[in-house]
Amino acid sequence: MSAIDITGLSKRFGDTVVLTDLDLHVPSGAVTAILGSSGSGKSTLLRCIAGLLRPDTGVIGLAERTVCGPDVWIPAEDRKVGLVPQEGSLFPHLTVAGNVGFGLGRRDRAGRVAQLLELVGLPGTGSMRPHELSGGMQQRVAVARALAPEPDVILLDEPFSALDAGLRDDLRTDVFSAIRATGATAVLVTHDQQEAFAVADRVAVMMQGRVVQDAPPSQVYLEPATLAVAQFVGETVVLPANVTAAGRAQTPLGDLPVIGSATPGTTGSVVFRPEDFVLDADATLTDAQVESIRYHGHDTVLTATAGSVRLRIRTLGRPPVGIGESVPVGARRPGTFFAAE
Repeated sequence: MSAIDITGLSKRFGDTVVLTDLDLHVPSGAVTAILGSSGSGKSTLLRCIAGLLRPDTGVIGLAERTVCGPDVWIPAEDRKVGLVPQEGSLFPHLTVAGNVGFGLGRRDRAGRVAQLLELVGLPGTGSMRPHELSGGMQQRVAVARALAPEPDVILLDEPFSALDAGLRDDLRTDVFSAIRATGATAVLVTHDQQEAFAVADRVAVMMQGRVVQDAPPSQVYLEPATLAVAQFVGETVVLPANVTAAGRAQTPLGDLPVIGSATPGTTGSVVFRPEDFVLDADATLTDAQVESIRYHGHDTVLTATAGSVRLRIRTLGRPPVGIGESVPVGARRPGTFFAAE
């Protein structure tokens, strides 16, 4: 069952087209990340789901109820949707408890507020004011406020983007643990591929106002739908290629095994991830000369050249090689072939 069903959604502002015939289906109880660069339309999509913007065409269903469509418009306050904006937007004149309980009836309000503050890791803060809280604490309060009326869907619009990296990771883990504990369906808008992959059950990649791939994170990374998706969601090494036989393509590194839709005679590109390459004399595709070494502690990224090809190679730890040395390079998996458009 889907908690959100969107078909044929379009939205423009003047002459600028933001959403184009967009389809999206979000499973009930799951966390879905809407991943896209600035200007891809992801925040506009979120505002349409919330009822803050009215699309030009299309249908939006929430929890098997049509809230937007031909001759149908359910206002935001009647959609059972919780929204967490980028910077919390707490009411400064209210206490933490007042913010969380805003919009709740008086019946058992105190009990519900206390329960939610415990859930988001802020027990005992109900009497504090927003200005007394850190940025991370304010975002926790914003999440508690969004969860308070028990919405069918909770929408999060890049809620961690203004926080320091270390705090962002810890807060993100706690927030989504709290959301999952309630059983709510969540949609996170983000431009951060690592964030999307870390928390989501599914990742919907948006480009130019459309969802171009919607799949589990591992599938988006390992089996991208297009070359553009492959390059957007992670580092790539792209080689020009010509398919020579079923599952084989000729590249500047030789005749290589490939996966993807490839018929003999087709030209296009073969994509590898840096971690697909290994420094292994027994699996050598080519020898390459090391140009740079970036050591990250848990892994090392080498840049090396083999003829006209520049390779990026990610390997665990610190390999015993130096700049200017020649190293044997092999591949641990086939490349992914994309036909030329």
